[in-house]
Amino acid sequence: MRVIYSEKHRLHNANQIAQSDQPFATLEVPARADEIIRAVRSSPWAELAEPTDHGLEPILAVHDADFVDFLRTAYAEEAQPVFVNSFIGRRSLHLPRSIRGLKGYYAFGDDSPILQGTWEAAYWSAQCALTGAEWLQAGEPAVYALCRPPGHHAASDLYGGTCYLNNAAIAARYLGAPTAILDIDYHHGNGTQDIFYADKTVLHCSLHADPDVEYPYFWGGADERGDGPGKGYNWNWPLPLGTTDVSYLETLQEALAVVSDFAPTYLVISAGFDIVANDPWGGFRVTTKGLHQIGRRIAALLIRTLIVQEGGYLLDKLGEDAVAFLQAFVQHP
Repeated sequence: MRVIYSEKHRLHNANQIAQSDQPFATLEVPARADEIIRAVRSSPWAELAEPTDHGLEPILAVHDADFVDFLRTAYAEEAQPVFVNSFIGRRSLHLPRSIRGLKGYYAFGDDSPILQGTWEAAYWSAQCALTGAEWLQAGEPAVYALCRPPGHHAASDLYGGTCYLNNAAIAARYLGAPTAILDIDYHHGNGTQDIFYADKTVLHCSLHADPDVEYPYFWGGADERGDGPGKGYNWNWPLPLGTTDVSYLETLQEALAVVSDFAPTYLVISAGFDIVANDPWGGFRVTTKGLHQIGRRIAALLIRTLIVQEGGYLLDKLGEDAVAFLQAFVQHP
């Protein structure tokens, strides 16, 4: 299996900064990618490759140009890490001109500072997904894009949830219709849903923690089914805290039936390994064996599949969990 990976992810490390003279704490750190790549490198089936540069055009096919310009220039404008301290309730009638206004306009949380290297790290994270998509188009049955920072919380003009550019959405748009996105991260991919909510050419299916009790709280209900031309092409399966292998796999079968009926040429997986038991940002009880079974059932669809890394924060098991999931696509006939 081709594994697309860039060392550029290290340019974004929010654990090395301070906010109001206090250390800024986050679990979205470079060690996440380090643990995964270490485990993948020791697997005989992995063929590592650097991403190729597809430029801004595929990113601008998903994200608003002014928003992208903000992400590119915000650090230079502030001359220091960019933190958000005020927000608007969407939508404002006025687009601010100052950096102080823009950072509250484009963010939906205070958990995603913009550092000197954030744009470059996010840009190359998106290029990892795009390179994986290109290999799918060339005939590869499954490709893994080790994207960091993750992306599924980023909407067309919003960042938050440690996400800046939506890697899965960028890859799906690049692949073209019909493409399906299956999000198995513990948290709902509100950004991906928003991007394709009125679009019938990309099916979006998500299994995630019930937003009534878990982040991102404002999106992810089962009644959110799409809008306009996209009505019926958005599916959510909110699951209770403590969900185990058995109940997760039962729900997954429902989602896979929807994907199969859609008959996509390509499938993009937003792969969050924070669904495993004891993940510090999770609340499910899926086992490593269960994660492998999730992979096997997805692989059984026999659809060319791009696996895009999202969450997963249990560092001492993250590499093992990633390999368990990925091996399912290698072993499947």
